[in-house]
Amino acid sequence: MINAAIIGLGWWGQTLVESVSGVSEDIKFVAGTTRSLSDESKAFASEHDMELRASFEDIIADPNIDAVVLVTPNSMHSTQTIAAAEHGKHVFCEKPFSLTEADAIAAVAATEKAGVTLGIGYNRRFHPEIGKLRDMIKAGELGTILHCEATMTFPNGLFLKPDAWRASKDETPCGGLTPLGVHAIDGFIDLCGEIDQVYAQSFRRVVEVDADDTTSILFRMKEGMSGYLATMTATGGGFNFQVYGSKGFVKLEGMTHIAGAPSDERRFKLFGNCTFKPVKGPAETWQAASYDVARAATGAYAPFAQCG
Repeated sequence: MINAAIIGLGWWGQTLVESVSGVSEDIKFVAGTTRSLSDESKAFASEHDMELRASFEDIIADPNIDAVVLVTPNSMHSTQTIAAAEHGKHVFCEKPFSLTEADAIAAVAATEKAGVTLGIGYNRRFHPEIGKLRDMIKAGELGTILHCEATMTFPNGLFLKPDAWRASKDETPCGGLTPLGVHAIDGFIDLCGEIDQVYAQSFRRVVEVDADDTTSILFRMKEGMSGYLATMTATGGGFNFQVYGSKGFVKLEGMTHIAGAPSDERRFKLFGNCTFKPVKGPAETWQAASYDVARAATGAYAPFAQCG
């Protein structure tokens, strides 16, 4: 069992705690901190039997804490990873891991030097439907892969206040690509290999904060297949992920992490309708299983941290 501290208790930080509280045999949140230390945060910590600490520095100095889970503004990830590693703490960091290549390289180097385990919160890759799709591709059931694409949307940008860190263009460059699209990119790389060429466009249409709300990228994989990704932060929430091959295609539909939605919805219902359409014959359709991707991601990380 890993004794962990949650750094950041916004809506997603609370969701991660709720996903393991009282049910996980891999990881337990024993402490946490947040910038506001509000009455709401104190009540949440008490409800989940966590000690709310005054600062990140206080937490990484505690020898009884094995790991930190970073759910903080994106620009803080690399420096906090380095500081935690220097104190011998394992690190599980929410995506995106870093906003620059140089910061990412420095943070990874720090964890390697310290001999601690680093994990990144790409939770959708743990869903059984992604596993099935991965197996189909490896088995050649889709034939030669031609193209992969995804569309990820939510309305969160419409409700951001100007002082929220997610409203800063410096913290969320390329709009929805930063909080949403990176999940799809992780899926593309996982299933189809590295990306070789990219063309991107990103701009603001309707949100009132200084951040983009409409972003798309067109890319080519090193293995030869093409790809497309669109993200929008100012429309209804949705998730579509498709892989096309010479023998047919698979389409996965679902939801995105919408702020204010119930915790169970954000954790269990990200995947819904699924379709396999072969070149010949009728389409096969089914409903994805209800599956807690947040618990799966931290659960997959914890054993490696224990070994480390």
